[in-house]
Amino acid sequence: MNIYKKILLPLTLNFLINSSFANSNSFNEIETLALKGDASKQYNLGVMYANGHGVGQSDAKAFEWYSKAAAQGHASAQYKLGLMYDNGQGVVQNYAKAFEWYSKAAAKGDADAQTNLGFMYANGHGVGQSDAKAFEWFSKAAAQGDASAQFNLGLMYANGSGVGQSDAKAFEWYSKAAAQGDASAQFNLGVRYANGRGVGQSDAKAFEWFSKAAAQGNASAQYNLGVMYDNGQGVAQNYAKAFEWYSKAAAQGNAVAQYNLGVMYAKGQGVAQSDLKAFEWYSKAATQGYAAAQYNLGVMYSKGQGVAQSDLKAFEWYSKAATQGYAAAQSNLGVMYFKGQGVAQSDLKAFEWYSKAATQGYAAAQYNLGLMYDNGRGVAQSDLKAFEWYSKAAAQGDAAAQNNLAIMYTNGQGVVQNSALANEWLLKAANNGNAMAQFNIGQNYLYGNNGLPKNRTQALNWLRKASNNGHAQAKLMLAGLQ
Repeated sequence: MNIYKKILLPLTLNFLINSSFANSNSFNEIETLALKGDASKQYNLGVMYANGHGVGQSDAKAFEWYSKAAAQGHASAQYKLGLMYDNGQGVVQNYAKAFEWYSKAAAKGDADAQTNLGFMYANGHGVGQSDAKAFEWFSKAAAQGDASAQFNLGLMYANGSGVGQSDAKAFEWYSKAAAQGDASAQFNLGVRYANGRGVGQSDAKAFEWFSKAAAQGNASAQYNLGVMYDNGQGVAQNYAKAFEWYSKAAAQGNAVAQYNLGVMYAKGQGVAQSDLKAFEWYSKAATQGYAAAQYNLGVMYSKGQGVAQSDLKAFEWYSKAATQGYAAAQSNLGVMYFKGQGVAQSDLKAFEWYSKAATQGYAAAQYNLGLMYDNGRGVAQSDLKAFEWYSKAAAQGDAAAQNNLAIMYTNGQGVVQNSALANEWLLKAANNGNAMAQFNIGQNYLYGNNGLPKNRTQALNWLRKASNNGHAQAKLMLAGLQ
C-alpha cells in the first residue's frame, strides 16, 4: 500500500456570505439607498437576496441587484455576477459572460475574480484554454494571499503547466496555501515530504501534514494516514489507528481505503477478523472499479469465504480485474479456463490468459505457460519454450518451476543435459518446500543418481520431508527403508 498523489484542478466557485454591512441597517433602509443608485447598497441588497438575510432568498433578485452595482463598477458585485453566470444561479449559465464579469473585477484587483479567471483559462471555459494565462492570473491572486490560487500555482509548478516544472516552487506555493489551512495543499505537502520532492524526505513531516488535511476531512489524506499507521511510517505502527483512518476515508467513497479495510477484516488486523465484512468492503471498492478488490472478490467466491461458493461469480470478478490488466486475475482466469471452472473448458483461452499474466512477470502464470508448452496444450509442444518459461518462474522462486527446470536439465529437454544444474535447481525447489523435488533429491542420494553420491542420511532426511509434505511415494519408500 503506497502513499499516492492525487492532483486535481478544481473549479471551486462557492458563494461567500458577505456580512460587511451592519445588521442594524434594515432591509428597507438599504433598499431605499439602493434605489437611489448607491452601488454599495445595491451590492449589499444582492447579498441579502442571495443568502436570504432579512428577505426571502432569491437568486433572480440577487442577480438583478448585483447587475446594478456591477454596472457602476463595483468590483465585488462584478465578481458575484461572474459567479452567478458561471454556476447558472439566477441566470442561464454562460461562461463567456462569467469570463467578462470576472475580467472586470480582476482588473480592479479582486483576488477571487483573479483566481476564477485562472480556473477559466485552465479549463477553457468562456475563453480559449491557456495554461500560461491561467498561471498569470493565479499568480496575481496568489500574491494577494488567495489560498486557492496559491494551491493551484503549486499544481502548475508541480506539473510544469504554463511554467517551467519546479518541485521547489511547487513546495513553496503549497506551503503558503497550507499555512492558510487549504486542505488540498496540506495533503500535497504531505506527498512532497513522503516522496522527498522539492524538500528533504521526511515521513514525520508527511505524517504531520496528512494529519492536518485529514482533520479537515480530506479523504486522500485520511487514506494516507491509514497507510502510515499500517506500515509504521513516520509514526509507530498501529493497526487500530490504521483501521480508524481507512474507515474515515472509506466512508467518503475512497476505493483504495475500502479495499484496505477489506484486507484488515480478512486478516483481523486492527479489528476482529470477519470474512463477511471483508467481502462487504471489497464489494464497495470493486463496484468502483478497483482491480485488486475485484480480484479478491473473485478469490472469496472461488473459496466460499464470506459468501456462498460460486465459480460463476469468481469468473465474473476475475474477468473484471483481468480486463484492467491485473496479473493475478489474468492468471486465475487461465486456471479456470484450463479446468473448466465457471466457464467452458478451453486450453486456447487458458493459454491466452496465462500469456497476459506471464508477460507482466507473474510467476504462477509463467510456470503454467511452461506446462502448456511442455505438454502441447493450447499451443504447439515446445521444449525450448517450456524451458524458457520455467526459467522465468524459477528465477522468481516458484518451486514447481524450479523442480521442472531440474527435470529438463536432467533429461536434456530444451537445454543441454547438465546434472550439476539439475541438482542446483532441485535443491532450490526442495528448500522451497516442493514435495516432488524433495522426493527426487532423496532418491538421488539413496541410489547415487544424477551425479550425487550415495548418502543414506541425506536420502532419509529428504524423503521424510517429502512424506511430511504429503508425497505418497516418499511415505511408502520410507516404510520400506525403516
